[in-house]
Amino acid sequence: MSAYKSDFLNVLAGRGFIHQVSEPEALDALACSATITAYIGFDCTAPSLHVGSLLPIMLLRWLQQTGHRPIALMGGGTTRVGDPSGKDESRRLLAAAAINENLKGMRAIFTRFLRFGEGAHAAANDAIMADNADWLNTLNYIDFLREVGRHFSINRMLAFDSVKLRLERQQELSFLEFNYMILQAYDFVELYRRYGCVLQMGGSDQWGNIVNGIDLGRRLHNAQFFALTSPLITTSSGAKMGKTAAGAVWLNADMVSPYDYWQYWRNTEDADVGRFLKLFTVLPLDEIARLAALKGEEINEAKKVLATEATALVHGRAAADEAAATARTTFEEGGLGASLPTVQVSQAELKAGIGVLTAFVKAGLAASNGEVRRAIANNAIMINDVRVTSDKAAIGEADVTPGGVIKLSLGRKRHVLLKPV
Repeated sequence: MSAYKSDFLNVLAGRGFIHQVSEPEALDALACSATITAYIGFDCTAPSLHVGSLLPIMLLRWLQQTGHRPIALMGGGTTRVGDPSGKDESRRLLAAAAINENLKGMRAIFTRFLRFGEGAHAAANDAIMADNADWLNTLNYIDFLREVGRHFSINRMLAFDSVKLRLERQQELSFLEFNYMILQAYDFVELYRRYGCVLQMGGSDQWGNIVNGIDLGRRLHNAQFFALTSPLITTSSGAKMGKTAAGAVWLNADMVSPYDYWQYWRNTEDADVGRFLKLFTVLPLDEIARLAALKGEEINEAKKVLATEATALVHGRAAADEAAATARTTFEEGGLGASLPTVQVSQAELKAGIGVLTAFVKAGLAASNGEVRRAIANNAIMINDVRVTSDKAAIGEADVTPGGVIKLSLGRKRHVLLKPV
């Protein structure tokens, strides 16, 4: 039973989002009496957010659902510096044009989770999308040092884990990266000035950076700021959330299809189902408790619910239901699901014959010929549900099914259709 009185902190505590809160009683009281404005920052390092970004996005969603105002802060400015937190080496510096392109790809996902208001119809807790390039890119260096830099102690900055770990390992930490925590603290103050923002949320590795912002707000404005961090999520086997053998699980459909996204959640480890249902779906807690209590083969039903609900949040209900139907057709009914990933091949290639190694790499089911050979040796490669035993096998016109495609399978769960054009 949560000790919090506010809906906001009650929901977060009940669903497992809270790792640390600064001055929890004061934040709880404020959440009961006023509309809190809170933010989370997202640096623009890739053209899409990935599953690892889902937990902070869900934090913003629950903030809004409980009556408060979220700010999704795009790091158009801080991406030019690079956050050293949790990193063993410097982030590759991106050109301004690449950052702007990445920002466009990232923005779209937030409209799935947050309500953004416009004009006269805007509500008090409608979400805001801001970009710290708007204030960081035009800073005067000397003025910034005099106004902000003088409040930061080098002794204290050297004690932060993000700095200390790099130095202890004798890994280079550039002066550019060393400034990141100052810029993040300044973001907090700037969002307070512009929007009355008093809470910054983020992963537990951000605690030190957020506390810097709290201190700067007190020094510059005598204002009370708050920090709330969530646990860093790993799977029960210790793997990092959102990483697979094929790479990152992106949220944009043009980078990872809704079907593959659904499959990612369907493959959740048994021990993680209940926890992930709380964090990555909006199902009621009593329904989650029922699903998490399923044992044996029945836990697979809970995994399908997790997959469908998580996919619906990112890609919409229709795409989630189609992915679930495709999986059912493919795995349970032995057919070809309509939304399986499809790769086009020319009629000429088929007529000449495509080597099985080439075909599986082309389909994205393996990264190299050697990987396909190892899969063949492990009896994990099938063409049209027929096991392949030789790495010299070829795929030709005779393999095209009555449905006009060729089904390539790696194991029981990964399938791609080759479509002649």
